[in-house]
Amino acid sequence: MNYEDLEIWKIANELVLQIHELTLRDIQKFEMYETGSQIRRSVKSVKANIVEGFGRRKYKQDFIRFLVIAQASNDETIDHLKTLFLTKSLTDREKYEKCLSRLMELGKKLNLFISAVERNHRG
Repeated sequence: MNYEDLEIWKIANELVLQIHELTLRDIQKFEMYETGSQIRRSVKSVKANIVEGFGRRKYKQDFIRFLVIAQASNDETIDHLKTLFLTKSLTDREKYEKCLSRLMELGKKLNLFISAVERNHRG
């Protein structure tokens, strides 16, 4: 098994691509280097921490720690997305809602995955 087989990684990867495109095409230009940059970094952090946790999966506490960091980065990404929409830097409601829904889904799946690792990991 590879980290790319994890559903949480697949969703995180999809979100990296969506948010990258969204912040380069659909937000106010001045936000591209402010909140746009922050949201790109936070969503990439979600994916990277899933990968790093998977790489340390032999050690249960390390695996969980990186998954919790991924969860926190997902929450940060949600907050940045909401900020862009509330400040009207992002005005496309459909893209906002689609991204927000997918981030919320990822958060739920991360929570379930963390719980499964806590229950079933033998490291």
